[in-house]
Amino acid sequence: MMRLTVFVAFVIGGGFLIGYLNVPGSWYAGLNKPWFNPPNWIFAPVWAAIYLLVAIPGWRTWERHRKEMAMLLWLVQMVLNFLWSPIFFFAHLPGVALAIILALFVVILAFIVRQWNLDRLSSVIFVPYAAWVGFASLLNLSIVGLN
Repeated sequence: MMRLTVFVAFVIGGGFLIGYLNVPGSWYAGLNKPWFNPPNWIFAPVWAAIYLLVAIPGWRTWERHRKEMAMLLWLVQMVLNFLWSPIFFFAHLPGVALAIILALFVVILAFIVRQWNLDRLSSVIFVPYAAWVGFASLLNLSIVGLN
């Protein structure tokens, strides 16, 4: 249980720290956004739930398959996830952020496929994460296109 707590603290804590350090601000407010852009207040609660759904498979993979490709995929998706906000919100590089989030989406899908036969629960838990990142990718693409 201690390792699960560490994973949850790392993922949720890291995610919120990066969010705190990379607030959208006036630059983001001035961008043209698509009609389906959600209100800003929705992102924090959705990401809190998503980060919990990311932490649990990370812990399960660490406990069962830490020396296998699935753990590497989980770690790579964390790096890409934590990299996106500073690139988009701090560096103001939505095109580069789009490349990062598309890579993130591919790695998430690879994790789901890889874990399907090894740890189906971890695979299934990642599906809402994939859906949210797919939506966020479309949002990022739309912002690039509109600006």
